Parts: sequence; structure tokens; C-alpha cells
Amino acid sequence: MRDFAAALGLVFALEGLVMLAAPGPFGRALARLSQAPPERLRMTGLYSAMAGVFLVWFVRRGLN
Repeated sequence: MRDFAAALGLVFALEGLVMLAAPGPFGRALARLSQAPPERLRMTGLYSAMAGVFLVWFVRRGLN
């Protein structure tokens, strides 16, 4: 659970840094996302989740 909380905190920190550094492009990207079809959002979410799981697995197990 501690790792999950740390990962979630890192996500919030990175998103905050993007919003701080480039609020205009970030807002435009969110506006484009709100217009995307749900199927595309689902597939993007699936691929992102798979990449995240692989990355965590690789870092935790693959480098040992």
C-alpha cells in the first residue's frame, strides 16, 4: 500500500509540474480529450495501464 501511495503521489507531482510549466497546452490537450470518442479513450487507457504495469514489473523484477 505504501508503494501505491508513493506512485500516486508521483503522478500528482508530475501532473502538477506539467500544469505549472505549460498551462495553455495542457488545457488545450484536455479540451481535445473531452471531444475524443469513448472508444479511443478506453483503448488509450488500456494501453497506458498495460505500459504502466510492464514498467513497474520491469523496474521491480527485471533489473534484479
